[in-house]
Amino acid sequence: LLCDCTFFLLSIMPKHEFLTPKAIANRIKSKGLQKLRWYCQMCQKQCRDENGFKCHTMSESHQRQLLLVAENPGRFVGGFSAEFLKGFMDILRRQYGTRRIHCNVVYQEYIKDKDHYHMNATRWSTLTGFVMWLGRNGLCEVESTPKGWYITYIDRSPEALARQAADDKKKKMDRDDEERTQRMIDEQIVRALANKEEEEENEKVKYVGLERIDENEKLTFKLFETSKEIEEDEGQTSTDQNGKDVKIKTEMPPPKTAPRQNDFKHNKSKGFQREERKRKVSAVEEVFKMEEERREKRNRKDYWLHEGIIVKVIHQKLGEKYYKRKGVIEEVQNLYTAVVRMLDTNDKLKIDQTHLETVIPMIGKELMIVNGAYRGCKATLESVDMKNYCVCVKISQGPSRGRLIDHLAYEDVSKLYIEDP
Repeated sequence: LLCDCTFFLLSIMPKHEFLTPKAIANRIKSKGLQKLRWYCQMCQKQCRDENGFKCHTMSESHQRQLLLVAENPGRFVGGFSAEFLKGFMDILRRQYGTRRIHCNVVYQEYIKDKDHYHMNATRWSTLTGFVMWLGRNGLCEVESTPKGWYITYIDRSPEALARQAADDKKKKMDRDDEERTQRMIDEQIVRALANKEEEEENEKVKYVGLERIDENEKLTFKLFETSKEIEEDEGQTSTDQNGKDVKIKTEMPPPKTAPRQNDFKHNKSKGFQREERKRKVSAVEEVFKMEEERREKRNRKDYWLHEGIIVKVIHQKLGEKYYKRKGVIEEVQNLYTAVVRMLDTNDKLKIDQTHLETVIPMIGKELMIVNGAYRGCKATLESVDMKNYCVCVKISQGPSRGRLIDHLAYEDVSKLYIEDP
């Protein structure tokens, strides 16, 4: 009876005016967040104490709202859930973008708003359940860590999709231009090598042995003599094997004449063609060198982790169990961190690249070039230069297949993991 009288008196008492001290005091008290247990989500009313919340639950407006909710509770819960999701995702998208952030940080930012929708009025009972629901529906990338759940917003807005499509198109065009340039360089190299071989064959002198068709034929040697010696020797006789006198006849050598102008032109044209071929070969080598430098500058990064390669742990703080042990990279996170599965124990570790090093396979085995001009290409190990800490490999895939690459540092190659059949 006392409570009924109190409620009746409160209902008939006039409210305080806007600038009265009591009204100002009430606004100061209601400023900021209040206790969640004295909040009515159906009426969206925050009470300051237990007595106010009790009076609200006994009010006629609350009873009417309670009847409306009881008729169709799914519609109200669905509306509250949609509003909660919209507010949470707006904060995540505007303030943090596509950065990786702890879910509780975003939630604390969301509940700073006094009129926010509380989670106990939605379909999710806990923040963990809400984060897992975001991951299942593809709204965010979720990751469970010892420090809690981390989320990353997936931007699927039309502007982001258009920007991603433009980036993919640009990468494809760059890749096509690179392959076209590489193909042109290879064709030029093949033509230059063919011209060089043809030139060597043409300039090569062939020496053959002395051949005699008739064994009884006598060999005669004619020496060039001056006209004076020929006149003195003219009339001299010689005796043959039968005792008969035979005159010696000496033939005059053909007179030396000045070379013709056509011979100069011919020799000059041959020399010009030879120099032209040399210039073509040097130009091809220069283009190839410039292309190598451009690829090296574009593909040289400060991170080298790739999935599917074998690495060695060099961090002693992980314990003797993993120190100097080998593992395979199953996942690369944030370019600098890898999820490594140890080969001997099958344990999975999350390790930074500064605590890992590459592994050099045996000669003839497959490896991957992890950094430099041919980054991401698979190759076969040809030789190892232990003195200069470098290797020589042969590209086995892609447009540069079959090319030998030498003087690659140990840090730029690593062994490929091949599962046992």
